[in-house]
Amino acid sequence: MEKQQLRKVKLRRPEVVMRLERMGSFHQSRLSFMRVLLRRLKSERWRFETRVFDIDRNGVGVAVYCAHSPTRSYSLIAFANDLPAEKRSDRVIATEWDATFTLFDGIPEASDIDRLSKNIPRQEAGRVTQKELSVSRANRSARLWDYVVECLAKGTQPDLGTVTDVGYLMRTTAVYGSGKLGAADREATCARDEFLAPFQIEMLTVYLIRAFVMDLVEHMARMRAPATAVSLEGPLRRCFGIGNSTGLGMAPFLINHPILLNNWIGAREEALARVRSVASVDHDTAQRFVSFVRRARKSAGFSRSNHEIQTLKSVRLCSDLDALLDFLSGFDFHAIRPWDRLWVWAETALSSEGQEQLVSLLFEPYPALVDGLSDCMSADEAPQMRIDGAMTLARLRSILEDFFGWALAIDWTVGASQARVWYVSEEKLEPRLGERADGDLNDYEQPLGPGRDAALLYAALLLRDDAETLGSFLMQHPEHRHIARRAQIAARYPYAEIRDNTIAADMLPIDLLRAKLSFFGACHFDPRSDRWVRVNMFQNAPFPQDLAFEDADDWTLPALDGPVQ
Repeated sequence: MEKQQLRKVKLRRPEVVMRLERMGSFHQSRLSFMRVLLRRLKSERWRFETRVFDIDRNGVGVAVYCAHSPTRSYSLIAFANDLPAEKRSDRVIATEWDATFTLFDGIPEASDIDRLSKNIPRQEAGRVTQKELSVSRANRSARLWDYVVECLAKGTQPDLGTVTDVGYLMRTTAVYGSGKLGAADREATCARDEFLAPFQIEMLTVYLIRAFVMDLVEHMARMRAPATAVSLEGPLRRCFGIGNSTGLGMAPFLINHPILLNNWIGAREEALARVRSVASVDHDTAQRFVSFVRRARKSAGFSRSNHEIQTLKSVRLCSDLDALLDFLSGFDFHAIRPWDRLWVWAETALSSEGQEQLVSLLFEPYPALVDGLSDCMSADEAPQMRIDGAMTLARLRSILEDFFGWALAIDWTVGASQARVWYVSEEKLEPRLGERADGDLNDYEQPLGPGRDAALLYAALLLRDDAETLGSFLMQHPEHRHIARRAQIAARYPYAEIRDNTIAADMLPIDLLRAKLSFFGACHFDPRSDRWVRVNMFQNAPFPQDLAFEDADDWTLPALDGPVQ
């Protein structure tokens, strides 16, 4: 009996986890890429320096921030601009920004900065080389930038409530890496230890942007009133993150990278199973967990959004965390496997929003069980894309029934089942979502409806001999190659497929955005429609100069005795 009790808890089933409504309820965690980055920067004792800061009183000029790892150096090159308010836009079609950036591989020479000054401010219209690892841009907050500059110039600190109501001084509208716009492809850097985890180049870019933005706002205050200007006080300074506006351009990523998605979700589910399998909990660990729950409740209570979807999610989350705290007040932490018992209760007592918040909170007291899993979250997908042409059609049908049964149950003749069309914008070369009934988009449709395509493949297979090979079938029907490949991948990687219809009339793209951004580590989700969302990144994180003597990991939730973030 004892051995049975101590056997490891099984991972949650993909058909439970891989639903859009649940994925759209994910929260940041110890496995989020921002936290992975800061843990590495601290443990490896990275050094930081401001090498160039040549910016005038209007906020126009260039700055270079260097980050030195034990083996390499990287430099954020920032080009600051004084953009008229009427030109400031979150839209991807914008052509001017308050600041543009690149993460440079190494330390730039004057000639590099001169070359990039003619290209980075132009973004898509510019040209970059393999020495540039990312390209990004940002705009000042219309509500906060001038206010903070004015306060500091007068020698006063901005009001905490006003600061936390917005939470950032600049908001990025794109952070491009992995070969985008000509920057270095991921293959050029993925073997470096510091970039083994996903999106570390992009996270390092945003982290250094935050440092630059804070220096810039203080610099502009000093230039305006050198006799009276002050710097932001430490705790208040930490309250500023970097805003981010993310839209449909990011949404298809999780569909287009099934193996990477599997590894992200698989690591998260493995971490949950490990914590649930813990046999006993000491008093200090239990109290630490309860403290994290209280901090999460404080953060949830401060959530602000005018969008009805997020408002409902916030109400549910607050209610769930209240119920969790009430349950914990009488919970027996001394029972065998207390976390598993807590989870079993949560499966029926909490909404998916509360359950997924609980997943993240359960990770917090267990860095030794969780943090190492970040090494398993990258993926070399190319070798896994080869189709096994020797597979029989009987076997492929069985796979479709097992992994796409949800799709086979949909009536695809109903218009609402395939009401949407994913296509690529000719102007910006980014994914867009159209209504099938609004125009002739079918000729431009991207293969981003795997559920429908799996049903079409299954129907075609029913007309063929069981013993026929997939290679023979695809020679005659190459239109099914992409979904046959996905089916074979799904059979090997259980979390590779989203178990929902991504072209349905009621599909919410922000669920895809929320899932991906939660793995980045973003907080404070504020949808502006069902197709784009604003978030905050690195809010309350230690700045580069503080990493050596501050906690690099425990910054995502507000302290119980500190300001709300």
